[in-house]
Amino acid sequence: MKQLLQNIKNGKTIIEEVPTPAPREGQALVKISASLVSAGTERMVVEFAEKSYLGKARSRPDLVKQTLDKAKREGIIPTVQAVFNRLDQPMALGYSSAGTIVALGKNMQGFKVGQRVACAGGGYASHAEYNVVPRNLLTPLPNNVDFESAAFTTLGAIALHGFRLAEPQLGENVAVIGLGLLGLLTIQMAAAAGCNVLGIDLDPKRIALAAALGIQSVPRAQAESASQSFTANRGFDSIIICADTPSNDPVELAGAIARDRAKVVATGAVGLNIPRKIYYEKELAFINSRSYGPGRYDSNYEENGNDYPIGYIRWTEGRNFQAVVDLMSSQKLKVESLITHRFPIEQGVKAYEVITGKRKEAFLGVLLTYSSAAEKLESSKIVRFNLQTFKPSNVVKLGVLGAGLYANATLLPVIKNNKDFDLVGIASSGGLHAQHSGRKFGFQYATSSEDEIINDPNINTIAILTRHDSHADLVVKALKAGKHVFVEKPLAINNKQLSVISKQLLSADHCLLITGFNRRFSPLAQQLKSSIVNRSSSIYAHYRINAGYIPLNHWTQDEQIGGGRIIGEACHFIDLITYLVGASPISVTAHALPDAGKYREDNVSMTFAFPDGSIGVVDYLASGDKSHPKERLEVFCDGQISILDDYVSLTTIKDGKKKGTKMAQDKGWKNEISVFAKAIKESGKPPIPYEQLIGATKATFAAVQSLREDSRKVVV
Repeated sequence: MKQLLQNIKNGKTIIEEVPTPAPREGQALVKISASLVSAGTERMVVEFAEKSYLGKARSRPDLVKQTLDKAKREGIIPTVQAVFNRLDQPMALGYSSAGTIVALGKNMQGFKVGQRVACAGGGYASHAEYNVVPRNLLTPLPNNVDFESAAFTTLGAIALHGFRLAEPQLGENVAVIGLGLLGLLTIQMAAAAGCNVLGIDLDPKRIALAAALGIQSVPRAQAESASQSFTANRGFDSIIICADTPSNDPVELAGAIARDRAKVVATGAVGLNIPRKIYYEKELAFINSRSYGPGRYDSNYEENGNDYPIGYIRWTEGRNFQAVVDLMSSQKLKVESLITHRFPIEQGVKAYEVITGKRKEAFLGVLLTYSSAAEKLESSKIVRFNLQTFKPSNVVKLGVLGAGLYANATLLPVIKNNKDFDLVGIASSGGLHAQHSGRKFGFQYATSSEDEIINDPNINTIAILTRHDSHADLVVKALKAGKHVFVEKPLAINNKQLSVISKQLLSADHCLLITGFNRRFSPLAQQLKSSIVNRSSSIYAHYRINAGYIPLNHWTQDEQIGGGRIIGEACHFIDLITYLVGASPISVTAHALPDAGKYREDNVSMTFAFPDGSIGVVDYLASGDKSHPKERLEVFCDGQISILDDYVSLTTIKDGKKKGTKMAQDKGWKNEISVFAKAIKESGKPPIPYEQLIGATKATFAAVQSLREDSRKVVV
């Protein structure tokens, strides 16, 4: 399918052929008929992308600080590589579209194939021939609402949410400053609600357009005098700012025309220097409107499909979408006259030339349109690349599931430079990231279908780089298909998943499984191991991780998706101590600092006991400063102290003598991949003994159990 993309690195807006996405549980696949280009949000994205690197840095000083902190921790070269990799990721443009459902994922009751719908949401309702959209971002369309009108639904919800925040009453006076697309929608909604509405703008053409919609409007120069006569010198009860300008003038004007104790709501991007005198004297309330309404930015609502009870939150973003569609159906909201440009998706780049001013044309509603011709969905899920690759027959034939940031920034660059791998196919559910990674790293094809990769007879090895909750199921499917498997940590997020994997391994005699426990393969960790391999006593290992704060709404914090931070990441550090001891933990006791509403079991001290009497302590902390190095391991054994600092230096102290090794940070990914390839080619043993791989995973479950059972010792 064709999709409009923005390259943040080089500033180019392009049309690409990408695999048609596949709907997951709670999602629908929609064939798009029309999508609306946002002259605000999307223009800002494009203009940011077109800036030089210096310009990008100046406009985002917050990201510059994060980059400098990372450089202090990890060095300049890895930081530069990470920055360029992030900039290189394609960005899907668009967030408001309409079309027809052609396929449904599981648990999509209330929707059916063939149903006409409006679609919403950045990353979902993009400018593409097909969109996968979650349930709460879909709105059924009445027969009398056409697709072009329905493409305005999301922008309409932005206008409606701003209007609702003003809390106007029937018969009140409402001023709307800025009669762009957002303002022209807002004035119609205010009029439909029984308010007396005055529009204000600089452009005579937009004032005339508002008048054609039946709304009195005036130029900015006459705004204050017109407001006095319009409100009988009382001032406006509500002022809604829909202007798009860095100027502070709209905020100042709002204060001047407001009545005592009025509300001012900003839905547009304007200067926000509040003039104290007028806002203080009138005791004005100022609200910055945030997007479509309650539910926005809540993954539990948008991604997981959990609605808010109507008795507690009357107007969610989804119910706002429906209200906008109902207004269109009743002819109280008219958008046909607001459409100034239509471009077929093949010419979508021209739409951005219009909204960024490269084409000197006045505009309001800019639509992209799509062919009504149906595609064969199965064949459209694959995009093949014309690559001339010649690899010997004994190399590892790799298929990859998942093409996110970890895949692109960390693992795929390592695999690409390993001559033992032939990169065959790569999949991502949305198709877009698979297409980008496939072309970038030299895969033969990209797809949105996991089954296409797993069942490909030309692939003998699967790398699973998807979200944590999917790991176990994909491991089992790949092993059953007779493939070797590399799965990024964690191996599983609960005991049930781990049990299924363990049983499958018993019948997978010729298939190797390895987890991304890369730290045990790092040069400095292996050097530390060699210094104690002939030890005569137990070891004491203390591993401190300055993990850094992650917001509670991040997917890794979701127990059902990411497993939480102990299961999702602390498994790394438990595995390294397991590697040094040479056996899995037999028990664990865990203590945690209070979460205090900010954390979720991510300030934890865990003490592991091992069969030979060794002790491992893992202190995993989210409450520190991320500018400080992340990891430090101290190991005491046989009169020797070894200190591993962030995989940059290893210091050994014995008999009063100190020896040290320093190197560029190397956490072992390259070595792990090389060892895995060698084991496959030589039909060797698993690079990580299965009892340790499974044991370290079980230990994370036991640690969480100990935390929740008042720090009771739990047997692994």
